[in-house]
Amino acid sequence: MGWLSWIVFGLIAGIIARVIVPGSDSGGFLWTIVIGIVGAFVGGFIGTQIGWGDVTSFDLKSMGIAVLGAIVFLVLWRAAT
Repeated sequence: MGWLSWIVFGLIAGIIARVIVPGSDSGGFLWTIVIGIVGAFVGGFIGTQIGWGDVTSFDLKSMGIAVLGAIVFLVLWRAAT
């Protein structure tokens, strides 16, 4: 995927993760993209380690892995701050 695809993918994954794990985050549009992109990397790493696959294309499986990674990242971020 190209960099623009990663941004769009990250935005979608970040929005879904923020809806699933609501909170009082003050971050806006860019923070949501960062959550999603980091979540895609985290989800891809975890998914590869346990045999689910990785985030390589713009499909439903990759989106699910990215959203799960974004949720993990968001929960850990909130616990750390």
